[in-house]
Parts: sequence; structure tokens; C-alpha cells
Amino acid sequence: MANKEDNRISGVTNCILGATAGCGATVIVQPVDLIKTRMQTQGEKKIYKSSIDCFRKVITKEGILGIYTGLDAALLRQLTYTGGRFGTYKYLEETYKNQYGTKPGYASRLFMGMIAGAVGSFLGTPTEIILIRMTADGRLPIEEQRNYRNVFHAFKRIIQEEGALTLFRGAAPTINRGIIVNMVQLGTYYQTKEFLTENLNIPESRFLHFCCGLLCGFLSAFVTAPMDFAKTRIQDMATVTDKPLYKGTVDVIYKVTRREGFLTVYTGFMPYFLRIGPRNVFTFMFLEELTNLYLNYLK
Repeated sequence: MANKEDNRISGVTNCILGATAGCGATVIVQPVDLIKTRMQTQGEKKIYKSSIDCFRKVITKEGILGIYTGLDAALLRQLTYTGGRFGTYKYLEETYKNQYGTKPGYASRLFMGMIAGAVGSFLGTPTEIILIRMTADGRLPIEEQRNYRNVFHAFKRIIQEEGALTLFRGAAPTINRGIIVNMVQLGTYYQTKEFLTENLNIPESRFLHFCCGLLCGFLSAFVTAPMDFAKTRIQDMATVTDKPLYKGTVDVIYKVTRREGFLTVYTGFMPYFLRIGPRNVFTFMFLEELTNLYLNYLK
């Protein structure tokens, strides 16, 4: 096995490896992501009683392939968001090593994760807008459904009907969430793995990658669930001439907790965690495997 510490991987390659790993994980967790979105966007009129009820109704109404609605948008999002954040993080980590001649500490890794999250989230906002709308469409009455045929059709219609800037609606809460998510995910994953391998002499293995990915997935889900809820509500708002229903993340959380109760901002937490947890695990495991394959056979 190649020693990754003694090999340099270019920034473009890191972006490609990260994007590919993210796409692999997305194919697995897309059904859970769709259920999470449906649960969060149903509003005060509760269409679904639970995540299981949501899953059952989607299958009954839209067929088995209904749980993969928006997959093309989800994959495109991984090419921009995950590729951008992994590429940025690895670039910052490599720059730190070259400048200081040592590995970054935990605080530095957290800061790198914040920057990587901001970059990746900004790049991924347009595709996330489309993903939210496509996965939420099935809960609307037929006359209100947007009926995007695919991600490219969605791009075209949004630009024509609502303007190009609509593709960046909710960019601020998306970036804010991305900063915190990646601070926890990237910083914690690499720091935990380094601690376990270097201080407790636990060898590199798939099981190690699994445990580190699951840990940072749970932490990031708990911290960011309310922000993810707010982001989803903002991105799902219809364009109207009147004043927008929500002004921002804080406004969403305030209005929702006042009208629907505090725990509403944790609506869909279980599918949210089940999306982030497995997504983290699969993404990091795929990334480690892809990195090893690249170093051993392609570099």
C-alpha cells in the first residue's frame, strides 16, 4: 500500500477524488435525503406522520423510482460541493505542511474545514436549490408542481422564470451550514484518525475509517439540523411579488418555533442523521479507497 504521507496529490486530483467519493455515497443515501426534504417542507399541514409514513406514501404515489427523484441534481451537486470542499481542504492542509514543516493541529484543521465548507457550499448552492425543489415537488398538489424533467431543464426554467440570482437563494444559510458541517466533519475526521493511528497505534483500516466517519457525522448532524431545516424552508419558498415569508436563518427558526413549536426545527432529524451519518461513512471510505487506488496504480 502506498504511503499517502509521502505522496503529493494535485488540487485538481483531490477535487476529482472527493467528487467521485461523494457521488458514490449519494447513490446510496438519496432515498433518505428525499424523505428528509419532504418532511421538512410539508409545513403546518402535516402530510406525513413519520419518516416511515413518508417513505410508504412516496412509493405508493410515485412508484419505487420516486425515492430517487432528483438523483441527477444530487450527483451534480457532489461534483461542485464535495469536489470543491475536499479539494480546498487538501490544498490548505498541504500548504500548511509546506509552510510550517509539520501537520496542522486540531484548531487549524477546524479552521481549514470552515474555509473548505464555505467554498464548497457556494459552488454547490445552485444545484442544491434544484435538488431541494425536485425532491420536494411530489408533496405539492398537481397544479402547483414544478415538474422539472431533469437538472438541466430546472436550470433553464429557473433562469427564465425567476432570474439567475434565484439559483443563489439561500446561499447565506447554505454557506453558514457548510462552514459548521465541514469544520466538524473534515477537522474531526482527520484529527481523530491521526490520533488513533499515531497515539493508540490503531492501524489504517476500513473499520477505522468507518468509526471516524460515523463520529463526525453524528456531531455535525446534531449541530446543524436547525440550520439545515431553515435552509430547506428558504430554498423551497415560491417566488411572489409580496414580501418573502422568511428573511433568513434566524427568522425561519424564530417563526417556526413560535408557530409550530421548538422541536419542529428538528423535524426530519432521524433521516437527516441517517443521511449525514452513512453519507459521511461512505464518502470517507470511498475517498480513502480511491486515494489508495490512485497512489498505487495511477500516480
